[in-house]
Amino acid sequence: MEKITFEDIQKANETIKTTDIKGKEYAEVNQRIKAFRMIYPEGTIETEMISNSDGICIFKAWAYAKKVWVEDGEEGSGYWKYSQLLGTGTAYEKEGSSFINKTSYIENCETSAVGRALGMAGFGIDTSIASFEEVANAIHQQEESQLISKTQEEALDKAIENRKISDEIVLRILNNYGYSNTSEIKIKDYMNIVNEFQKLVQK
Repeated sequence: MEKITFEDIQKANETIKTTDIKGKEYAEVNQRIKAFRMIYPEGTIETEMISNSDGICIFKAWAYAKKVWVEDGEEGSGYWKYSQLLGTGTAYEKEGSSFINKTSYIENCETSAVGRALGMAGFGIDTSIASFEEVANAIHQQEESQLISKTQEEALDKAIENRKISDEIVLRILNNYGYSNTSEIKIKDYMNIVNEFQKLVQK
C-alpha cells in the first residue's frame, strides 16, 4: 500500500458534502465513510457494542488501513490481522432520548461511534470532530429537555379547567411522567400528556 499523505486526506475531504446546523457545517457519517473508502479502499471499520443495559447503549469503533489474512502454518487455518490503526471512536445513546432513539438508539449509537473514529482519522474534520448526526441528536435532546412555554402551560391549564377534569386525575397523569404540576412539563412529554387528557374527554 502506498504511503498516504495529509494532502491525500485533504483531497478526499474536499469531496465531502456538509450539512448546516445553526450556521455551522458538519459532515454526515456516510460522507466520512465515502472519503475513507477513497483513500483506503481495503480499509476496515470495526464496531463493538461495549454495553447495552437499562436503555443505555455504548459503542466503540476502530478504523484500520487494511485487514489481511495471515496463515498460521496449517492449511485453511489462520487469523485476521489489522494493519495501521487510524482512529477510534466511542459513542453513548439513551433509548427514547430523541425521536430516532425511540426505535433505533442502538443503530444510531453505532453510527456515531463510526463517525468519531473516522473523524479521529482525519475525515470530515474541517469544521468539527463531531458528525452531523451526533450534533443534530445532541441539539434535539437539549431542546426536548426544555420546559414548555408559558403559552403552552396556560393553554393546557385552560383545557383542563374547561373540561372539568378533577385534580386527582390531573395529578395522576402528571405523576406518570414525574411531574407534580403543569409548569414542570418538558417539551419531550408535552404532546403525550395532552393526548392523555384528550382520551379522557373522548370517553
